[in-house]
Amino acid sequence: MEPQRLRDLYDRQLRRDARPDGPGCRVERVGDVVRQTGPAHAWNGVLWSALDAGNADRAIAGQIDHYRAEGLPFEWKLYAHDTPADLAGRLVAAGFTAEDPETLMATEAAALPHDVALPAGVELRAVTDEPGVRQVAEVHERAFGTDSSHLERQLLDRLAADPDTVTAVLALADGEPVSAARLELCPGTDFAGLWGGGTVEAWRGRGLYRALVAHRARIAAERGHRYVQVDAADTSRPILQRLGFLTLSTTTPYTYGG
Repeated sequence: MEPQRLRDLYDRQLRRDARPDGPGCRVERVGDVVRQTGPAHAWNGVLWSALDAGNADRAIAGQIDHYRAEGLPFEWKLYAHDTPADLAGRLVAAGFTAEDPETLMATEAAALPHDVALPAGVELRAVTDEPGVRQVAEVHERAFGTDSSHLERQLLDRLAADPDTVTAVLALADGEPVSAARLELCPGTDFAGLWGGGTVEAWRGRGLYRALVAHRARIAAERGHRYVQVDAADTSRPILQRLGFLTLSTTTPYTYGG
């Protein structure tokens, strides 16, 4: 599929017609904005919008009022192809802060290699319980240097309430967790999302990221999802390009509050 058509499909299935991504979350369409609201540890924010110069500022103010009333910080997930063209500047003027941009990439799950050799002494293990989730969070904190307590709670919630929509995996080197990632399955869509692939510094450059991509893509294909999608950081984008991922757009989180 051509990148433009694939991006249009992504926008329709995962943004405009989005479904809640965790227990206690709700997705609402208010005018030309689609947003998710949930518990404080969930992802809260704007998923999709179709705005113009005449209504953008009013829509932005409406979302600020909504999340203020809920007592929640939130994110406006802005894509490079969203309108109006100056929406980023309008968000900043309204008090949002831009985080690092990422590249939206996707490819057919079945087209990826599904057997990538692991380094000696390394095995992959599915995460199904609280100790495993805690190890995933610990790997992410070591890999990215960020607090992963929200991720830990989100993953525990999903595994308890709807385990068929999420899969997490650890790479263990002689029993020590050194890499972790998760796969979020979106029922009723063609897509599954590859999220959180992180490797501790001493184990980078040994193929663990590629192995975790391949492992999750195989699961996505087996579960009936044609495409896998990634919001890729600059460090992972070249690896994904070599694996055959297409660039669909860029996406930048604009955060408010917190």
